[in-house]
Amino acid sequence: MAFVSTPTGRIHYEVFDAVAPWYSSPETVLFQHGIGAHPGIWSEWLPALVDRYRVVRFDMRGSGRSTIPGPGFDWSLSVLADDLLTVADATDTQRFHVVGESMGGTIALHVALEHASRVASLTISNGADVGSPIRRVQEWARQMDEGGVEAWSEGMMADRFHPDAIDGARRDWYARQQASWNRNSILDALQVLRDTNLRARLPEIRCPVLLMHGDGSPFIPVGVMAEMHAALTDSRLQVFAHAKHGLPFSHARVCSAALRAFLDSVTGDAPS
Repeated sequence: MAFVSTPTGRIHYEVFDAVAPWYSSPETVLFQHGIGAHPGIWSEWLPALVDRYRVVRFDMRGSGRSTIPGPGFDWSLSVLADDLLTVADATDTQRFHVVGESMGGTIALHVALEHASRVASLTISNGADVGSPIRRVQEWARQMDEGGVEAWSEGMMADRFHPDAIDGARRDWYARQQASWNRNSILDALQVLRDTNLRARLPEIRCPVLLMHGDGSPFIPVGVMAEMHAALTDSRLQVFAHAKHGLPFSHARVCSAALRAFLDSVTGDAPS
């Protein structure tokens, strides 16, 4: 296990480096998950990437093996972005392709804005640049008040996946790790997300951007992603059918293929 210390806790991270030896200077893809998720959601993305790209993933603050902040911790988008950059520094990654899902996409956007020289490309799956239009999250505290994190997680499973989207083993694993999240971490991170509005700054992002979204997210309408696409100077948008908010897990293989094609086009490795 690898950990890196920050001024306010530790972040657990993993590095996958199986790049073919003829690539002398492999580039790095850094994955950031969102609320209720786990770095394991990216596992089925690895086969599409690891022959050419070094991969780094980590446990978001407040979950898994990373520090769980106590009451009174001052959560902010900057703190979460600094966690990502601290992991990049710990893995000797000066410049990287960042991939974020859900709130992880919002964190990635913030990094691309505040640390543009470090971001080679940006990929956002089922994420948003503005927190206020996100639907249904007002229910989260009530669900936890009535039935604990387990009740919230049960509701989230229906919001993430159609009944036939994933098999039993994947569904059981996702539900188990999601229910292990800390209540305060969920609600405190959610408040950061709801207070965020990066829309006016989107034209400042100059790196290539890939936006991926399911056609049925109950939280973020496709129109929100389309507005983000329109505001960015260099972006492409792919909408995936029969997908809810768990797009990166339920559609891992097609999403990772889309990411690989995008990265190869950015790095100049796309087939002619």
